[in-house]
Amino acid sequence: MQAMDDQQLFRVIMPAADLESSQRFYASLLDQPGIRVSPGRHYFRCGSVTLAVYSPAADGDDRTPYANFDHIYLAVADLDAHFRRAKSLDCLRKATGDGGLLMGDVALRPWGERSFYADDPFGNPICLVDAGTVFSGH
Repeated sequence: MQAMDDQQLFRVIMPAADLESSQRFYASLLDQPGIRVSPGRHYFRCGSVTLAVYSPAADGDDRTPYANFDHIYLAVADLDAHFRRAKSLDCLRKATGDGGLLMGDVALRPWGERSFYADDPFGNPICLVDAGTVFSGH
């Protein structure tokens, strides 16, 4: 059996119909400017993984972007600061889940994570989790 430590996730693509809008959103939410790497790609460093906001049209690619099907999860050191920024961006998830908990509220989830859910301007679902409560399933 091959060792698992020789594999590493290093980039996650967040599709965007409007790169400028998505770039501004993530710069504000993550409190970092990121870096433009091409006309249609803007990268944000999130630990050892790069969050890549990608607009096919802006890069000259003949592809239609679709929002991701499910959440990406970001562990953050200061969940409350991220929540305040998300609230100011009006992106908090309005639906309920987890036994009636509002997904856009900071809450302790049944599996022990303190988190909140949101959507980026293109409809990509995201969840921000207090780094001290991350549950990896081990």
